[in-house]
Amino acid sequence: MNNAIKKILDKKVAWLADKGPDKDIAITSRIRLARNIDGYPFPINAKDESLVEIIDTVNFATTKTDALQESFKIRLKDLNPFERRILMERRLVSKEFISNKRTSGIVINKEENLSIMINEEDHLRIQALDSGLQLEAVWEKLNKLDNELSQNMGFAYDKKLGFLTSCPTNVGTGMRASVMLHLPALRLTNQVAPLINGVKRLGYEVRGIFGEGSESLGNLYQISNQSTLGEREEDIIFKLNKIILKVIEHEKDARIYLLEKEQNLLLDNVGRAYGVLRHAYLLNGQEATNSLSALRLGVDMGMFTAVDLHLVNDLFVLIQAAHLQNYYGNSLTQKDRDIVRAEIIRAKLKDLERKIKQ
Repeated sequence: MNNAIKKILDKKVAWLADKGPDKDIAITSRIRLARNIDGYPFPINAKDESLVEIIDTVNFATTKTDALQESFKIRLKDLNPFERRILMERRLVSKEFISNKRTSGIVINKEENLSIMINEEDHLRIQALDSGLQLEAVWEKLNKLDNELSQNMGFAYDKKLGFLTSCPTNVGTGMRASVMLHLPALRLTNQVAPLINGVKRLGYEVRGIFGEGSESLGNLYQISNQSTLGEREEDIIFKLNKIILKVIEHEKDARIYLLEKEQNLLLDNVGRAYGVLRHAYLLNGQEATNSLSALRLGVDMGMFTAVDLHLVNDLFVLIQAAHLQNYYGNSLTQKDRDIVRAEIIRAKLKDLERKIKQ
């Protein structure tokens, strides 16, 4: 296995740290900036020698920054499909990036809360993330890194349009800010679809856990800005934060409603999920993720004394396909993964019950 991937796997996932404001509903805040180096064609039109130069330029520039002087610098060609998927499951790279056939690279800091995808759709996709609703803090960290990088390489910029990007929808600030929300109570009360439609009508994107084109498994939804042109970064963050706080308020109200008016529905949903996780011998990824979502809701609402968010979060990552394969140590078929996934979850929950009885 690639040495950098080994070291990354030794660490807890940064965006599941159970800290920050509204951490029970706002799982993580993330901001990405699209940047291109002046004088080079966009990756889609660049020759391989130019793409190599871009990687070398970015890697050198990171040595001049405070946050990325010591970091993992990985060439995508050095990773097998399994190792690439590990990075995606940890939200360090996009789904599109891991299937990239061009010369690409990634830089990741040791805390896994800052990274740069090199030669994805743009020369640089600079990312910062943290757990909870912390858009302002994430932006402060990312803005500092962006400024430091710009001092060591010239970014393509137009005085009228702003930062120039491969996709016209990113021209301007090049910013995509998003918050991942856990909304199980809104789904149980049949309010999630109308709420998502309302958010979309206001001009915001709602996507699944792994971004564009992905499913919203485990009642997890990413809400992000669409507009990047003609707005200041701080204004984008302020408006998105306002929308997110409203959604969080609706989820909290739905949880109170379940407790006061539909307690049996709540108990049945959480209890069935625990029963599946504790006793199933075959679990596909979708069923496991959705059951863990219900378990997390039960933990958030104080229905368990031993199960905590740390265990739920650890399981959420561990049951992903590539992490499962790494845990098991051998290549797994689809059926093997379903068996091992159920086995791991049963063992973790059984161990908790054993500790309670002691």
